[in-house]
Amino acid sequence: MSDKAKPIAKARAISGFPEYTPDIRRAELRWIDTIRTVFERHGYVNIETPSVEEVETLAAKGGDVDKEIYGLQRLNAEGEDKGARLALHFDLTVPTARYVAQHFNALTFPFKRYQIQRVWRGERPQEGRFREFLQCDIDVFDQDTISHDFDAEIPLVAMQALNAIGAGPIRFMLNNRKILVGFYQGLGIENAADVIRVVDKIDKLPPAEIERILVEEIGLAKDRAKACLALAQIRSTDNGFAAEARKLGVSNDLFEEGLAELEAVMARLNAADRGDCVVEANLGIARGLDYYTGVVYEAQLIDYPEYSTICAGGRYADLAGAYIKKDVPGVGISIGLTRLFAKLVKEGVITGERASPTDVLIARFPESDVLELDALANQLRARGINVEVYHEAAKLKNQFRYAERKEIPYFWFAGEPHEVKDLGAGEQAQADPASWLPGRLKS
Repeated sequence: MSDKAKPIAKARAISGFPEYTPDIRRAELRWIDTIRTVFERHGYVNIETPSVEEVETLAAKGGDVDKEIYGLQRLNAEGEDKGARLALHFDLTVPTARYVAQHFNALTFPFKRYQIQRVWRGERPQEGRFREFLQCDIDVFDQDTISHDFDAEIPLVAMQALNAIGAGPIRFMLNNRKILVGFYQGLGIENAADVIRVVDKIDKLPPAEIERILVEEIGLAKDRAKACLALAQIRSTDNGFAAEARKLGVSNDLFEEGLAELEAVMARLNAADRGDCVVEANLGIARGLDYYTGVVYEAQLIDYPEYSTICAGGRYADLAGAYIKKDVPGVGISIGLTRLFAKLVKEGVITGERASPTDVLIARFPESDVLELDALANQLRARGINVEVYHEAAKLKNQFRYAERKEIPYFWFAGEPHEVKDLGAGEQAQADPASWLPGRLKS
């Protein structure tokens, strides 16, 4: 087949599956390494679960997950493989719950784990919504009960990670599902879950529309709908939210328990060094998923208030209990790395890094002994320096052009004596391979 007859496929990425040039990808990798370091400093251990789970495992989370799941099947599947009930995981919490149940006897509790993995979700691609994306999760699981200390630790760790990557000012909003459920019980509302799902839309719909839905679609009396709306509109950066909630005149033990738990978390967060993060008790935050039972979190970029939530989570009673006859409550949070990273790239906050990790390019000439150049490169690499040997004997200007295009900062001339040129400063000096370090690595 001639070149002209060869079919040419159009080179394009699939919508909702982001990919980056090397300079941006290096910035993303630095974020991943930084977040991982912060998680480990707090004692969280890493696990990695398979990308594929059984559909029934993913469905244990509840909700309309079948609308989000990508099923997995071989194109030529036959026999037992045909119609296999396997799917790509759409979050990391459910696979981790399965993992905890499966490895229960090998784990130390409280089990503090982190995962940084890709997930797949059947979204309609748009800004902030992807079909494939990276999540950075931390969760704590324990047996029977789990300390409320983790209700405050989890968002603090997330704040430190976000500060460490320089994500910018972020607002962490907190609530407690017990406040909502207890308040609704105190009003005599039986279908609390339905009300929670409506209230959770308060940041997307006008208050009047929320009230209309509660009355016309959920069937609440107008005075009860107004009370639910009044609770959802309470905001406070300190513990003043509790007094405002109590002014609504509802008496319920679960309601009071939730207020006390949220007060304790807010007090710890406000006493901590939060960097560029602010905290706010927001009694409209509900996290519509059914399995949350206590504190819930959502975080947004302050500079882009209309953008999607970039970090969220909360406390759940017994997610792992779907797979094991033990009570295994947990609390956790997820940083939507791709959602956050893509937005800051779009806004020019992230402009990429030096595309190549190479510190030094070793020049190569017709008279060069390539074995000696290889030995020199390996000597430098053994000392933590990233090195390339130019791939062929070529004109010096071509080698310089290669180094400049890849933004390699140092150019090495092998010989007696060895010399290194700092391409940024334009300075050249003698160098000993046994002791020389690039400026950025000097101690």
